[in-house]
Amino acid sequence: MFAVEVRDHIMIAHSLPRPVFGPAQGMHGATFVVDAAFFTRDVDEDGLAVDIGAATTVLAEVLKPLNYQNLDTLDVFKGKVSTTEVIAKHVFDALAAAVKAERLGPGSHRICRLKVTLHESHAARGWYEADL
Repeated sequence: MFAVEVRDHIMIAHSLPRPVFGPAQGMHGATFVVDAAFFTRDVDEDGLAVDIGAATTVLAEVLKPLNYQNLDTLDVFKGKVSTTEVIAKHVFDALAAAVKAERLGPGSHRICRLKVTLHESHAARGWYEADL
């Protein structure tokens, strides 16, 4: 399996209003480093799994609506607890839609798996990964 992974980041505010989250129940900010890995079973005639430039652009476009936002106020998270895992799944779904729409170039159809990792800190991260 081949993969190309690109990175960006977002700064968000949110609350996690359940007792299990302790002090994170209140409004707080977070900066997430976001990695998106695009997997293919082969490379194209140019030796590419995925165009890194296209992957970088699409990840930035997917993250832009979240950056500097209070996730508690966004419709996409209404009725959800915006944990790292839930945010990772949201980003995954948006990237999967971009792959389906062939926004990663002519090789989009070869992308068979995605992994989205959100790094909360140097010591903790969460992700969502699945076949397309």
